[in-house]
Amino acid sequence: MIFSGKPLVLLCFLISGGLAKAESVREIKLHSAESAPIVAGTLQMDPDGSYKVSWDDAKFGDYFLSMRPFKCIEGPEKLWCRIDYPYQNSRTISGADLTDLEYDLLFVWKNASDYGINMWNGVYYKIDDRDGVLTGVMHEIDMDVLAAPPEDGLLRPISEDMLDEADPDSHWLPRLTIE
Repeated sequence: MIFSGKPLVLLCFLISGGLAKAESVREIKLHSAESAPIVAGTLQMDPDGSYKVSWDDAKFGDYFLSMRPFKCIEGPEKLWCRIDYPYQNSRTISGADLTDLEYDLLFVWKNASDYGINMWNGVYYKIDDRDGVLTGVMHEIDMDVLAAPPEDGLLRPISEDMLDEADPDSHWLPRLTIE
């Protein structure tokens, strides 16, 4: 056989027409500059474009911060806490539109020495497809925008002007990949 392993998977992916056409399960990895990536969960993609994110709860500790529970990964100086998007999400990938997935990968960080959590320390990974690997670049966002439900029919209340590209050197997990 000429093709085996990852090249064969990539070839099948390309022949099938891309992301939403091939059923697959991929690892969600959070990347730091100092250590190996953290496999935080999996993404199951179905041929119809729908998907499901499953978190590896063993990687997340339980924290009670600012009077509510959070699931967080503990780093050397920061906690990286999941924010479950609380409103309607279609959970579909359509062509190059990965926005629903971005909403399912929201985090907020806090310094380990801080008492509570500040929602203005939000993490939004803008994701694009780079040769079959979904790559998320960290953007900062004030998560208080999600404190009130969006207007009826507005499925995507986070706008481009709410996002600021983060300085990767000043954050613990500035990049995410799904492969």
